[in-house]
Amino acid sequence: MKRDRIIHSLFLPAVGRLGELCWRPAVDLYRGASGWIVKCDLAGVRPDEIAVRTSGRILTIQGSRRDHLAESGHCHYRMEISYSSFERSIELPISLDQVELATEYKDGMLLIYIPKETGT
Repeated sequence: MKRDRIIHSLFLPAVGRLGELCWRPAVDLYRGASGWIVKCDLAGVRPDEIAVRTSGRILTIQGSRRDHLAESGHCHYRMEISYSSFERSIELPISLDQVELATEYKDGMLLIYIPKETGT
């Protein structure tokens, strides 16, 4: 039974305070000749609802995914997509202080380009 609960919990969204669903977007990290690329799956999130910030080696992406159909008066019959605010922080193996990031939002993916540090 304990094994079933563990397996079951892997496939359910996390439940936060007050029963609110906590969405944790998936992130891929790539290293290339010109630097790093962080790719974050943000399907359904409007670009103007995304914020990116850095502190030391930590990159934080935050925002919210809203159900705009429900907001416009539609009633739901079945809900499987998580709609909530999110904040996702990842630690990179480099300092992000004094690094100028470039971002691109394409096909529901947020791409963050981190240039190679001088002298590395």
